[in-house]
Amino acid sequence: MEKQDKTLPIAEALREFLELETAGGILLIACVFIAMLTANSPLSGIYASLLDLTVAIQVGTLVINKPLLLWVNDGLMAVFFFLIGLEIKREIMDGELSSYDQIILPGMGALGGMIVPASIYIWLNMGDAVALDGWAIPVATDIAFALALLGSFGARAPTSLKVFLLTLAILDDLAAITIIALFYSADLSPAMLLIGGMFLITAVAMNRLGVTRTSTYVLLGVALWVAVLKSGVHATLAGVLIAFCVPMRDKEGHCPLRELEHNLHAPVAFVILPVFAFVNSGLSLGGVSLDALMHPVTLGVTTGLVLGKPLGILVFTGLVAALGLARLPKDVNWTQLLGVACACGIGFTMSLFIAGLAFEHGSGAYYSGDRLGILLGSFLSALAAWVLLHFSLPKAAGDSQQA
Repeated sequence: MEKQDKTLPIAEALREFLELETAGGILLIACVFIAMLTANSPLSGIYASLLDLTVAIQVGTLVINKPLLLWVNDGLMAVFFFLIGLEIKREIMDGELSSYDQIILPGMGALGGMIVPASIYIWLNMGDAVALDGWAIPVATDIAFALALLGSFGARAPTSLKVFLLTLAILDDLAAITIIALFYSADLSPAMLLIGGMFLITAVAMNRLGVTRTSTYVLLGVALWVAVLKSGVHATLAGVLIAFCVPMRDKEGHCPLRELEHNLHAPVAFVILPVFAFVNSGLSLGGVSLDALMHPVTLGVTTGLVLGKPLGILVFTGLVAALGLARLPKDVNWTQLLGVACACGIGFTMSLFIAGLAFEHGSGAYYSGDRLGILLGSFLSALAAWVLLHFSLPKAAGDSQQA
């Protein structure tokens, strides 16, 4: 009876998460189309001016002065990363990342899905030091888009396949966070790093002392965000760090972390990510030519997502299975796994985010090439995934009767 009581809320939380991510993915697609239409219409000038609009906040001598685009990418996306941090901690403490048996197959898949696409990108851009800054762009997976695609098959897709994709995508996000921290930080300020460290130590101490009021951690997280922003480390990492400090349970057995995660899912899925998609995917197609499509940067991102991502996932999971270290999830075959691996090539949100970091101070041509590669690679990956899953998943009951 105790086991049922424990697993029921977990199953309900998983179902709610999948539904939100699926609906959010559909909204993301709409925002991408709206941004593309706007950037290629007479409204393109207004669109560009909106992104460049300067927004400043000043408290005493502390000034944060950024264009609207960076407020979205550094500010709103910190909330997105905060939610990712909460999800990762919950999965480690009480979910799919809590045991070796559950993590080995998607974990190796995530590793292969990073190594192979990054290697392809580096190989195609060898010799161009600026272009090589974008090596991490094709390693990312957009969890909302990937789950939206798999969710479109409804009950035809087994839950075990959805859990595999969810676990792999979460590990992918964790790897992306690590890459951002290690490779996309510059001009570090020791003083602000020290202040940020003090805020983080305070949050850890609060956790150890049994403080469970989530609003306290949120307020401390805002202070940590400002310190990290001024330190030179990318500000979104503050969201992940403070999320790891939010307590999993209080003395009464309630779960403050899960409650906060539940409250954030809808705003992130239906506001933050759509806004991010709108301001980052407005690529003008006026100058797109065959040369642009064949540019090593565009080709590296597209090939990394479309070929590198599924190849890496399939080879690494196949190796683990061949060695007898793990088995395929229940009711899942290799064609379905390949379909999910192709879905992981939908890099959209995280790829655009890393592209912005990679070429924030570089040539605009590189950033345009990366956005073109991300959009093209994500579209082709989604198409391949849909075809594979459509023909490999069991037919719905209604389809069988009609046949």
